[in-house]
Amino acid sequence: MRFCELHPERGEMAPVSIRRVLISESVDPCCRAILQENGIEVTEKQNMSKDELISQIKDYDGLVVRSATKVTADIIASAGNLKVIGRAGTGVDNVDVDAATKKGIIVMNTPSGNTISAAELTCTLLMSLSRHVPQAAMSMKAENWDRKKFMGAELYGKTLGIVGLGRIGKEVATRMQSFGVRTIGYDPITPTEVSASWGVEQMSLEELWPQCDYITVHTPLMPSTTGLLNDDSFAKCKKGVKVVNCARGGIIDEAALLRALESGQCGGAGLDVFVEEPPKNWPLVKHPNVICCPHLGASTKEAQARCGQDIALQIVDMVKCKALVGAVNAQVLASTFTPESQQWIRLGEAMGRVLKVCSSSKQPYGHLHITTQGDCLKKSAGFLSSAAVVGLLTEGPGNGPNLVNALPLAEETGIKIKKSHSDTKEAAGACMMEVSVNGSIYKALGSVQADVPVLLQLDGSVFRQPIPLSGNLLFFKAAASSQLLPSVTGVLAGAGIEMNYFSASTASDGEQWYCVGMQSLLGDLGSLKSVVKEAAQLAV
Repeated sequence: MRFCELHPERGEMAPVSIRRVLISESVDPCCRAILQENGIEVTEKQNMSKDELISQIKDYDGLVVRSATKVTADIIASAGNLKVIGRAGTGVDNVDVDAATKKGIIVMNTPSGNTISAAELTCTLLMSLSRHVPQAAMSMKAENWDRKKFMGAELYGKTLGIVGLGRIGKEVATRMQSFGVRTIGYDPITPTEVSASWGVEQMSLEELWPQCDYITVHTPLMPSTTGLLNDDSFAKCKKGVKVVNCARGGIIDEAALLRALESGQCGGAGLDVFVEEPPKNWPLVKHPNVICCPHLGASTKEAQARCGQDIALQIVDMVKCKALVGAVNAQVLASTFTPESQQWIRLGEAMGRVLKVCSSSKQPYGHLHITTQGDCLKKSAGFLSSAAVVGLLTEGPGNGPNLVNALPLAEETGIKIKKSHSDTKEAAGACMMEVSVNGSIYKALGSVQADVPVLLQLDGSVFRQPIPLSGNLLFFKAAASSQLLPSVTGVLAGAGIEMNYFSASTASDGEQWYCVGMQSLLGDLGSLKSVVKEAAQLAV
């Protein structure tokens, strides 16, 4: 006989509460103004040491950074209230996204805030490499007049290879085409027909390297892009190829680049980013064919204003449940900021909690299988799976996952998640949830009716009346009997508990699940032992 109960806080998907935000770097004043206008207290503290940030971050719900603040795992571990880390710029290389995700903290950036500025700087470096503009300017300041030394080349008719065809890569391509430059590129994500629509012919890297007069990189820094331009790839390029990196230090192997410059295989480099910043590879920086900038890609008034405004508005929209833009570790939440999605999230979490108590909640789960049914849920399996894990793994108030870290925590605990979809018309707009516990299978079917999450079936027991998944619920399993309901209501009455409704299974033989909605939870489930085989209760 199993008698289980669960008393967590209500599992509704409430707006994220952001009351205090720390801005740890120089961000455009509009960021602070927008946050304050929306009732969020803002503190600005620049040039904080790591220890200072660790000691103070516990007092804040949000953190806004640019690129200088390194939000490491130990900083995140000390952030007891932190719910969002906002990077006012492109990329999140300075944030330990995995550590934030495991703690349920949303990490977001402003993917389009500095697009134009970064693209314009890239084009500036390409043109400067062609005409040796910085070197000629420095020569003039040294009171020299040496026209022959700075013989350049036209961009017209040359071929530019663009590695990474996202927002910035696209803007670089369209601008360089105006100089009569042929643009080719590589990107494993952007469809070839999309890049072709703005004049870039896609090909493999092996095909791209030998065709380029110039190469520019616009990818994130990850294992697959680290050292993308190295000794081998330089050897495949035209002799004298010129390269530009305004993306992330490390995409171009700095040691290989220096060797290529010294041998003449590389004719020049424009670098705005470095593996270490400030850089320590001074032989590369000081090479006469290298043009360097101190990470100026987003250093325009317009980009800074745009990034500051974007990150503030993104945080406000998240708090108000209007939208979730720029989240890099909470893609499952992107489609949940609608009233309809909120109802299905509540359903998924509530069903997970029902299965938790009705399967004896202390047992380890083997798998979770979510099957969405009906066209309206075709793209909903992601957040329903996360919501179900929240319900299954929540132990009590403040003790469990959220939609950000649910799936990583499920993987850590050994739960294998499977998602599928059925277009069956008989059960349109429904979610079937199945969990295994020590080899035993437990199933539940739920839906949303009149904006209310309801339970339709539990372990094969089809309820006569859909069960609203709210309030205090008592589930019990027993064989059908004319004395069953009077016996159960007698126990409740003896405990002073008023019954709101009762739903029985449509089956009339064998042991079936029943549900009672109550005004309050039963203090002692043991009082039902003589009446039913199994019992479980929870507050939803």
